[in-house]
Amino acid sequence: MTAADPSVVARLERERERTVHRLATLRGDFDAIVAASDGSNADDEHDPEGHTIAYERSQVDALIRLAERHLEEIDEGLRRVGEGSFGVCERCGEAISPERLAVRPTARHCVGCASARRRQG
Repeated sequence: MTAADPSVVARLERERERTVHRLATLRGDFDAIVAASDGSNADDEHDPEGHTIAYERSQVDALIRLAERHLEEIDEGLRRVGEGSFGVCERCGEAISPERLAVRPTARHCVGCASARRRQG
C-alpha cells in the first residue's frame, strides 16, 4: 500500500463514511439520553438512577470526542494523500511501512518514531 495506490484513498474514504455514520448514531444516542433525563425531576446526586444517567451521558460524550478526533485524522490522511506526503513519517521523513499503514491508515509516524514518542510521554 503506497501513497499512489488508489486503494489508500478508497480505504480512507470508507473509514470516513463509517466514522461519520458512527458519529451520527452516537449523537442520536446522546440526545436520547439527555431527552430521557430532561423531562424528569431527577437529581443525579440523590436519584438512584442519576449516577447511571450521568455515567452513560459521559461515556457517550467521550465516544463522540474519540470519533470526532478519528474523523480529523482521516481528513488529515486524505489531505496528505492529496499533497503527496501520505506514508512518510512526519518526524524522520522515512517511509511508513505498508504493514503499519494497513493496520493504521491514518498513521503519521513510522513505528520507530511512534514508539519513541510514547516513551517520551
